[in-house]
Amino acid sequence: MFLTISTTGTLERPATDLGFLLHKHPDNAQTFSTSHGTAHILYPEASAERCTAALLLEVDPVGLVRRGKGKGRGGAPDSALAQYVNDRPYAASSLLAVALSTVFKSALRGACRAMPERAAAPLPLRIEVPALPARGGAELVHKLFGPLGWDTVEAEPVALDTAFPEWGDSRYVRLVLEGELRLADALNQLYVLLPVLDDAKHYWVAPDEVDKLLRAGDGWLAEHPEQKLITSRYLSRRWGLTRDAMERLELVRLAESDGLEVEDVDNAVDETTDTEEKPVPLAEQRRAAILAALRAADATRVLDLGCGQGQLLQELLKDVRFTDIVGVDVSVRALTVAGRRLRLERLGERQAGRITLIQGSLAYTDKRLTGYDAAVLSEVVEHVDLPRLPALEYAVFGSARPRTVLVTTPNVEYNVRWESLPAGHVRHGDHRFEWTRQEFRTWAARVAGQYGYGVEFTPIGPDDPEVGPPTQMAVFTQTSRTTTKEDTA
Repeated sequence: MFLTISTTGTLERPATDLGFLLHKHPDNAQTFSTSHGTAHILYPEASAERCTAALLLEVDPVGLVRRGKGKGRGGAPDSALAQYVNDRPYAASSLLAVALSTVFKSALRGACRAMPERAAAPLPLRIEVPALPARGGAELVHKLFGPLGWDTVEAEPVALDTAFPEWGDSRYVRLVLEGELRLADALNQLYVLLPVLDDAKHYWVAPDEVDKLLRAGDGWLAEHPEQKLITSRYLSRRWGLTRDAMERLELVRLAESDGLEVEDVDNAVDETTDTEEKPVPLAEQRRAAILAALRAADATRVLDLGCGQGQLLQELLKDVRFTDIVGVDVSVRALTVAGRRLRLERLGERQAGRITLIQGSLAYTDKRLTGYDAAVLSEVVEHVDLPRLPALEYAVFGSARPRTVLVTTPNVEYNVRWESLPAGHVRHGDHRFEWTRQEFRTWAARVAGQYGYGVEFTPIGPDDPEVGPPTQMAVFTQTSRTTTKEDTA
């Protein structure tokens, strides 16, 4: 990965002042170790009229694989070979953003004891990134950098293969920014927007990323027209973190419009939130209800069918009573995220032995899923096309046949209580259907009778006297041994 920062100057204000602002001397080529390779700082040109600093990040692909040692334990889907041949590490991404924050830490803060006035003033800058992933193309690049004060924003698409122009353009662009900005502002914009354009991060996004985003976005993100997109992508689309960041950015915007200091607003929020009880998110209530039902069923070996990004798996792993935990999902990407969330590469041997991740479709029988105490289908059935639902029913209740099956699904009657949900819309674009309470009970009773289970129902969330709870849960308990196709085979 390669990035250059150039400026121009005069004999009175030489361009080589850039070295002071970056805290890197133009006469010295310097090398810094990063967690994923080596960063080199050098100056291809350094004169009073023009100075260019170059950051070359040399990624160690073998080190990347070794650093992820243990990924794939418990059946995680990562392929060791795929990690070696993947081209992602060699284009500007969050790896380069982290290198920027490591190598130019003081410059990002705008700190320069030698030349504080130069650090505080705009400079004529030219920044170039030869290969930048842009999920959204050149148009998105202009939308992100255009409102930030640059005179010129060039995003030249990179051909997929110059030998075969008919193949068209790749998703990479050559980025050139020109204009007069404070160096610290330019660096902070790059720190945020490089991973935003790539729409990916190479590390797990924790809650402290919100603070990093607000710190780097100070002075420009609160008023940016693409604030929501930037925030969501930077925080890897984690809704809870995104909502927190958006609320704090709105406070910043209001404070600035009222001429207040941001600290004043933060203090006011602290005073009110200390005395007001925050509602527990529905997702947390759902996981708590599932865990309570599993404990009541005395389950120790548990299947999380359609585990997604591993939120329930994370809670199961915290409770030592669950000795054998299996997460199954059709999406390899979701399982990859789940593996990161669970930090599989850092688990000790004993903990790692409790968790297994399996890629597979719930519409097909899988002998690996037989013999478990309980299975959870949390917010899964509504994502299945109705004609394929009988296949899922047989795979779970007829083939795997755990003692207990927990099924949660939205209650469509409650949708009228969601003020942000347009009338007639389902809660998620991928939902094939959403059942009323009676429809859910009818389906559950049929499945229970067909496969030898009893069933009880539990509301999750506030149980509205008119429309019921937002989430409904059925607890199936095996009552008899039924004959299946596999038994007669």
